[in-house]
Amino acid sequence: MPQAFAKHFNPHQTPQSEPIREDQVKNSAGGFVWSVDGWTRLDRFLILGTEGGTYYANEQKITRENAKSIVDLIKQDGERVVARVVEISHAGRAYKNDAALFVLALCFAEGDTATKSAAKDALPKVARIGTHLFTFLEYANSLRGWGRGLKSAVTEWYEKQTADRLALQITKYKERNGWSHRDVLRLAHPKTKDAEKNWLYRFAVGKVTDFSEAPAFIAACESVKTAKAKDAAEYVRQYNLPREVLPTEVLTDPLVWEALLEKMPMTAMIRNLATMTRIGTIKPMAKWTSEVVNRLVDKERLTKGRIHPIQLLAALITYASGQGARGTNTWTPVQSIADALDKAFYLSFDAVQPTGKRIMLAVDVSGSMGGGTICGVPGLTPRHGAAAMALTIANAETNYAIYGFGTRFDALNISPRMRLDTAMKNMNLPFQGTDCALPMLHALKEKMEIDAFIVLTDSETWAGHVHPKQALDQYRAKLGIPAKLVVVGMVSNGFTIADPNDRGMLDVVGMSTDVPTIVSDFIRE
Repeated sequence: MPQAFAKHFNPHQTPQSEPIREDQVKNSAGGFVWSVDGWTRLDRFLILGTEGGTYYANEQKITRENAKSIVDLIKQDGERVVARVVEISHAGRAYKNDAALFVLALCFAEGDTATKSAAKDALPKVARIGTHLFTFLEYANSLRGWGRGLKSAVTEWYEKQTADRLALQITKYKERNGWSHRDVLRLAHPKTKDAEKNWLYRFAVGKVTDFSEAPAFIAACESVKTAKAKDAAEYVRQYNLPREVLPTEVLTDPLVWEALLEKMPMTAMIRNLATMTRIGTIKPMAKWTSEVVNRLVDKERLTKGRIHPIQLLAALITYASGQGARGTNTWTPVQSIADALDKAFYLSFDAVQPTGKRIMLAVDVSGSMGGGTICGVPGLTPRHGAAAMALTIANAETNYAIYGFGTRFDALNISPRMRLDTAMKNMNLPFQGTDCALPMLHALKEKMEIDAFIVLTDSETWAGHVHPKQALDQYRAKLGIPAKLVVVGMVSNGFTIADPNDRGMLDVVGMSTDVPTIVSDFIRE
């Protein structure tokens, strides 16, 4: 009987624990995949961050890995790094701005003269509010300390503020991470011929005793500290005071919240939905409930306010639960608000042109996708984020099917027709190993005609007897369909199952607002 040599060597069927090419690398689970290039990894870091870590790597480890990769990019082309930071931050493609601020601080610490100059110009575009500035300074201080270039950049940040905007910054965003405007101004020493701004600088560092020349906004901020709720509401309306300057005692009165809501920014409104529901400003059939719903489903407002899908998804999960992740406050959710948050989630992505193609959406539901969090949002694991991302793509298509895979392959009980918080609950599935070849193998076995496989994963595949690349090649050859593969990376690691040499494969960063458009364009060519 002849020996089964082909059993031990088959170039078309290689266990994922072994490489199929020399350019593959071992992922954290022990399987062989490809490394994403540095620029893709930069995007993943800027959009997804590393807060909460992943199943295989803690937050510290994955942050260090990303930082080393980013430093290499800065040495290679620092100005391009700065440009990418500005692009992603300014467009609101990331849920949090912290990663952008950290990379900008790295550019100051590790960049050449041209890079530092670009970072200086970029600072006010990325650090748009006082809180951002303090976060940036904490990063910069830990990386390099204060130098002439950094001092000059911070000085310009203050000098470019109008008097009205400066007054808002020093009252609404007073301090963070141990930094305050008083600390920064004493180090930066901005200079101006504007008498009102000079007064504000003195006020911020605690050198004002006479308020007779105070700008009207600052005078109102001081007066409201002792005001009753009714008077506080009038101050809010007349001077557009933010919530942060109001005394705690008046923030339990619906009258004050109604006044705040009149001109409340979108981010603040979404962040305070639970509070406004708890105190009764938002309730069924109320005037302000309808107003809030209308704002939430206004695409233009969402875009202008840089409202990120994760912000809306996190708000929906928390609001619909009726209880905060921290603290003991509870409320009775108003259904129209929850439904509006659900609709706003889909609206927050870029407009998508349907592909008209046959699409399989395959969500990795393995154990590694159930570990860690996306952007540090409690309860939002990569698995949940992947499901939400799949529903977003499905929402624009008509010919699709959604499956889940680990070491099994099953249809998922989720649909764009159900509310997102319900769909998320349906993702609490048993942990499994990871085999990213299963979507293609299942389609081949069932002779399903698929134009594009969209796999949402962390690429920590290891359990299969054949690589995803080989499975796709087999599917293409046997069914005669030039199917494409889109890999949606859901964590900030450096891996992908997309073959960089295959023009029919694409790797994109999950939870970016432009993902559905990029995927649609790629599939439609």
